[in-house]
Amino acid sequence: MKNVKEDTLDLFDGTEFRHVAPFKTQLLKWIGNKQQFSHKIASFFPTSIRTYREPFLGSGAVLAALQPPEAVGSDSCGPLMEIWQCLRDSPDQLADWYKARYTEYTTAGKPEGYERIKARYNAHPNGADLLFICRSCYGGVVRFRKSDGYISTPCGVHHPITPEAFAQRVRLWRRRTLGAMFRQMDFEEAMSLGKEKDLVYCDPPYVFSQAILYRGQGFSLERLLRVIGECKGRGVHVALSIDGKKKSGRVDCELSIPDGLFEREVFLDCGRSMLRRFQREGESLEDEVVHDRLLLTY
Repeated sequence: MKNVKEDTLDLFDGTEFRHVAPFKTQLLKWIGNKQQFSHKIASFFPTSIRTYREPFLGSGAVLAALQPPEAVGSDSCGPLMEIWQCLRDSPDQLADWYKARYTEYTTAGKPEGYERIKARYNAHPNGADLLFICRSCYGGVVRFRKSDGYISTPCGVHHPITPEAFAQRVRLWRRRTLGAMFRQMDFEEAMSLGKEKDLVYCDPPYVFSQAILYRGQGFSLERLLRVIGECKGRGVHVALSIDGKKKSGRVDCELSIPDGLFEREVFLDCGRSMLRRFQREGESLEDEVVHDRLLLTY
């Protein structure tokens, strides 16, 4: 497996890679959000992609940076996919969801308004409440309890963006995701639909840092690697973001990756750990710079 220097956008063995402009305007706050360096990841994708598929959609940062003409974004989290489906089918309603909860939040006061919305979500999980929670919870770190998906994250110290600002983001993101369909699916089902010359980008829960987040408790890297091998056998290109280096490069997160599955390995500087910012409030975290590992089957 070849190692590639960060930010290399040259040709790999004659394979062209694209140049993607930075796009840093978030729609959703989400743990592991790739918004700040989504353009770097997308720059390592082949220039020729039939259908772009993202089976761990989360915040959708890489999808929006790439702006593929044909795409399928999916995730197993039903309320999350309600948000994405609403963006596609009824963007004005998505803006209204946020506005109604922003009004409820500000009228009741902080943190009472947030806790009311969170309690309603926990009683009946839904996309409308999750939308506001992810933009107003502490650090954007939405923690789901393994047994029932209960959200435990407290209210954030920041003030959420205004409904007018969010509506502008909705319009922008609707334009950038025009080619995408959104479906609630397990990653194995989503990846089984991949065909030759499709590109699948996987951004699953990380083994060393996200076990308590985003329903990551039941995730199996071994299962994902098996499915990636099946995709590669069908001529589907796969890019995988996964644990790389932490503690500012002093610790290499060792993973059991089958020999020959990936052709190239790239390390990308992700800045200071979002999760550590949540856990160590008020500290500068110079010792917590993280490098993501990007693995490519091509």
